[in-house]
Amino acid sequence: MSCKYYRSIPDMLRSNAKEFGSRLALKYRKQGEFVTLDYENFYERALMVARGLRKMNVKQGDRIAILSENRAGWVIADMGILCCGGITVPIYPTNTPEQIEYTINHSGARIVFVSGKFQYSKLLKVRASIPGVELVVSFERFLGDPALLVTTFYQLSEIDSPITAEEKQEIEAIIDQVKPEDMLTLIYTSGTTGVPKGVMLSHANILTNTEYLTKQSGAIDQNDVLLSFLPLSHILERTAGYYMTIRNGALMAFADSIEKVAENMAEIRPTVMVCVPRLFEKIYHRIFENAHQMPAVKKNLFHWAVEVGKKYIDATYIHKQPTTLLNMQYALADRLVFSKIRAKFGGNMKLFCSGGAPLDKNINEFFWVIGIPIFEGYGLTETSPALCFNNFEHIRFGSVGVALEKTEFKIAEDGEILVRGPQIMLGYYNDPVATAEAIQDGWFKTGDIGHIEDGFVFITDRKKELIITAGGKNIAPQPIENELKMDKYVSSAYVYGDRKPYLTALIVPNLERLLEIAKEKHIHYYELDDLVMHEPIQKLFEQRLADINNRLAPYETIKKFVLIPHDFSIEGGELTPTLKLRRKVIYEKYKHRIEDMYIDHSN
Repeated sequence: MSCKYYRSIPDMLRSNAKEFGSRLALKYRKQGEFVTLDYENFYERALMVARGLRKMNVKQGDRIAILSENRAGWVIADMGILCCGGITVPIYPTNTPEQIEYTINHSGARIVFVSGKFQYSKLLKVRASIPGVELVVSFERFLGDPALLVTTFYQLSEIDSPITAEEKQEIEAIIDQVKPEDMLTLIYTSGTTGVPKGVMLSHANILTNTEYLTKQSGAIDQNDVLLSFLPLSHILERTAGYYMTIRNGALMAFADSIEKVAENMAEIRPTVMVCVPRLFEKIYHRIFENAHQMPAVKKNLFHWAVEVGKKYIDATYIHKQPTTLLNMQYALADRLVFSKIRAKFGGNMKLFCSGGAPLDKNINEFFWVIGIPIFEGYGLTETSPALCFNNFEHIRFGSVGVALEKTEFKIAEDGEILVRGPQIMLGYYNDPVATAEAIQDGWFKTGDIGHIEDGFVFITDRKKELIITAGGKNIAPQPIENELKMDKYVSSAYVYGDRKPYLTALIVPNLERLLEIAKEKHIHYYELDDLVMHEPIQKLFEQRLADINNRLAPYETIKKFVLIPHDFSIEGGELTPTLKLRRKVIYEKYKHRIEDMYIDHSN
């Protein structure tokens, strides 16, 4: 698949507005109904935003922030910022006022786009600490405070005044001045390991990433519909879900919310989605939960189909030696079982993209089996993000795929993965020391531990998250946590043991299973905290843990555990916006309960 060359992201949109014209670019809900913008209208709306920003004296290189949930306004604002030569600074909508204050001040953002009153109120709380903010632009209308000037998106865009030929010419002259090496965005890391750093990514970083992803996947074109629900403030959704979709002339549709994704899939019937492992885990467990409750005949049919599917995927995609008999068996399994499962995803889904955290290989294989392959990849904010990924031509379950074009990998002596390629960031904003530490001799230090087999990259853990036990063993917690989460009674897990004689775990039970057991065993309880302490529940999890421990190396086994009746969440501070565990936060929050498991060392 050949790809066109673009100098910048706004140059890409301008080119596609000419090529695709009336093809639909954006689809979103407004006042209860879905509305659409074609490529020509999308470009014009971006030019209107650029016109409004220029009237606010925004010049090339100025930083403009976006503090909003996913919505069409986010991408229109982003394109408008880029069309006038600005630099987009995305801010997670789940951030606290103090975190927002840091990002705005460190980046020097002059103007902030917000989704509505809720996000505006966060800015108002820290108004005295963000003196550099001149204006807030809201996608929704509300009354602001005199202390912080606010205007609407429509007012800034002057939506009732079409772009004149002269205005278009002036803005396109700015687009022509934007060079591939110019900074496109300044993205602040989620701060799992300290103070957030501003990652500087160029137009070339993102454009090469979308180009190589398109070529190696061979999986997206102008007939595709992508359903967007992950935060656009995160580079995975921004590159793979947004820029790559626009690059290929496809349609980007917005989910109403993460809670309504299932409902939106039925309405929009997407073909492609970008997801994170936590969501695949929930879907996987839900499907097997439903199978568990089926009558014996249907349950046996389901499990037969899955076994046939595994053999078919292995023969077809791994060894590339399918047999006629297996093809016939799979076709039957697909008609009787898998097609019905796919229908719940809208009926048109052809693939998922996954990144942001490790995906259990059994879950990945299952999605390939049911006919909706997951292209699992790997990358970081600093790498725009994709470095490698699995696809139809190259797939190994448990790996994160093969390198993108012009991307090189090597493994350092301590096992750390080093990379170099056109997607590596310009550096950390105003932090030459951190930049010099991260990029040495052209090689970016990922901070991840892994190895390479037959060109496939395998990640074992984060370098800084490795547990070093009192006995000197280096243990990666994530594979153990994934093993725990694969149990039908477990929703989430956190493994601890740094400088300790053995490993312990905080386990969040599967709530539906837990309540089912309580009903079966007639357990009387007042609240969930009370229920998880009951002896039958404790005994059950002791048995489940014993079964899991049998599959682990002796030094990896979990000796003690505590049941936590409430799942980890972004709001609670235990998860990052991309649903990764904030280990330090979890430890501090449950410190006493964790340390209590080490009081008696006799075990």
